[in-house]
Amino acid sequence: MKRHYGWVVVAAGALITCVAMGALFSLAVFLQPMADTTGWSRVGISGAMTLDFIAMGVAGFGWGALSDRYGARIVVLCGTVLLGLGLFLASRAQSLLEFQLYYGGIVGIAAGSFFAPMIAIVSAWFDEHRGLAVSLVSAGMGVAPLTVSPFAAWLITHTDWRNAQLIIAALATLILLPATLLVRSPPKAAAAAGAPIDTTADIGSSGASTVVQALHTPHFIILALVFFGCCAAHSGPIFHTVSYAIGCGLPTMAAVTIYSVEGVAGLGGRVLLGVLADRIGVKTTLIAGLTVQAIAAGAYMFARDLGTFYALATIFGAAYGGTMPLYALLIRDYFGLRMMGTVLGAAAMISSLGMALGPAVGGWIYDSFRSYDGLYIGSFGIGIAAAVMALAFPPLQSKSKAAMV
Repeated sequence: MKRHYGWVVVAAGALITCVAMGALFSLAVFLQPMADTTGWSRVGISGAMTLDFIAMGVAGFGWGALSDRYGARIVVLCGTVLLGLGLFLASRAQSLLEFQLYYGGIVGIAAGSFFAPMIAIVSAWFDEHRGLAVSLVSAGMGVAPLTVSPFAAWLITHTDWRNAQLIIAALATLILLPATLLVRSPPKAAAAAGAPIDTTADIGSSGASTVVQALHTPHFIILALVFFGCCAAHSGPIFHTVSYAIGCGLPTMAAVTIYSVEGVAGLGGRVLLGVLADRIGVKTTLIAGLTVQAIAAGAYMFARDLGTFYALATIFGAAYGGTMPLYALLIRDYFGLRMMGTVLGAAAMISSLGMALGPAVGGWIYDSFRSYDGLYIGSFGIGIAAAVMALAFPPLQSKSKAAMV
């Protein structure tokens, strides 16, 4: 029965990441109404999202370390309170600078508290089906654009952006607070038997026994570089493809649905690659996913009609959505559970820089050359480079050894 409770934690994690990340990324829905009402520039409002990526990445490292020390529940609880506070303050902001500080700072810091701690705690619950469990938690992030964003859009049609954001703040807090109570650490067999737990044994296949050692291992360096390249490769196409499709002559509403197709495909990709990782290995699955992602990103430059965009969005969304949870599985194997939250937070911090890079560089390429071809060629090249770097991952533990960790 205790082992079955791990799936309850998975469900709670999926809900938490969906609501929290959905609240964060709902800013895209508020962009035009905010600009029209306040007179603030779109660049300035969008700048809050850039700050979100930076704050989320940096704070994620600290939140991960705290979760290793005090447990995921208290970290997620603190993040929930901070998220509600940040959204509330942002809805009351009277200047662009205030909004950027509240939404880009407080909300971004809060958002960093959910991913690494929840992935770490779920990974601790499973020896078998770990890939599937971690992928399902990550799938919550994929559901967010299909749930919270449409809800935010509906609110905007019935009230102003300030009240809409205030409602999201209240509902997110009311949903997340009870969900955090379902988050529990797995029982330790040694503790149940009354024997002391040897936490020093949980060091993973890297051999690192401290965080400082872990961050200097080739295991972490290669993983961080691959994670950065993966995010840099897909962030530009994710952000700019709708604009590119409109430039190809597609109606605006049809172009927007391309993003929705990517999101739905990402859900399937998370489950598919999670199952494949359990069956054929994480490293092989990740390399395949990175390669498919790179090819699909590069192929966007040849798309002209809606059918082609949909086909590529399905492949691209499944690939980038499916690869994202796999880094957590590698970290679990290389560094064990004891420092997983900290190491995952550090890796996520580096990957967030890649996420922030794509939209900015893509915009510069278009402004300079009046074409997105350079973006898609660059995304293809970076994606292939990430797949090649992934070949250098050190050998993983055998499943029998991993089960003992």
